[in-house]
Amino acid sequence: MLSESDVKTRLGTMPGWTYDMGKKAIARDFRFADFSEAFGFMTRVALAAEKADHHPDWTNVYNKVSIALSTHSAGGVTEKDFALAAAMDTAFGK
Repeated sequence: MLSESDVKTRLGTMPGWTYDMGKKAIARDFRFADFSEAFGFMTRVALAAEKADHHPDWTNVYNKVSIALSTHSAGGVTEKDFALAAAMDTAFGK
């Protein structure tokens, strides 16, 4: 597990991502033009998550996908979370 200080330092290079101290997770909301684009993003991310055997906590309401990443077995944020966050940023493409 990464220290809170390390997490916050890493987040400085990842626009849009924040640290949720209560959940001990990194979090981000992604917005899309419509539900179809949001669902397509979730599908691409699901494939990457399954390959990494690391799955996000997420919700989807119409064009918004809200994500929290934490390695539950480690009790907080790890490198796995940052790797999946980077894959999500790539899938978002912006």
